[in-house]
Amino acid sequence: MKGIVFTELLSMAEAAFSPELVEEVIIACDLPSGGAYTAIGTYPHSELVALVSELSRRGNTPASELIQGFGKHLFTTFLESHAAFFTSAGNTFDLLSRVEDEIHVEVRKLYPDAELPSFTASEPLPGDFVLEYRSSRGLADLAHGLIEASIAHFGENIWFERKDLSEGQNTHVVFTLHRV
Repeated sequence: MKGIVFTELLSMAEAAFSPELVEEVIIACDLPSGGAYTAIGTYPHSELVALVSELSRRGNTPASELIQGFGKHLFTTFLESHAAFFTSAGNTFDLLSRVEDEIHVEVRKLYPDAELPSFTASEPLPGDFVLEYRSSRGLADLAHGLIEASIAHFGENIWFERKDLSEGQNTHVVFTLHRV
């Protein structure tokens, strides 16, 4: 996984908990990297799992809640660093429809070795939008947080439901969004 995921996770955790707790978590995880991440580096997914698990335990917060919160945090980070993607999108459906064919294409130009989830988007009916997430990493909670942040950013009245098609593994999830 790209280092920006790790640096932003730790930044969010320091703000949500404390720098001291984050240091304790890093030490407790005994990570091969030592918990020293650079935004452009690449690190094993297992380190992210270890960090989230330990943060969840020490912060007394469910891991799914942490990861969804992290998705919201990342949205803000992306908004600041890649504003053009957001200003050219007029709404949540438009932004989410661009993830696979535009945003991920640009990410791959910067980081050719990035292992990104895949997204398939469709609008089966006016006012409805379906986003299908697939990834062996099972980070659908991250996508969930990003979707919530997008809805809030555009100030839209949208509710959505989530269906896990991977028997609780969060590797294949369908998000169905409905405009109200």
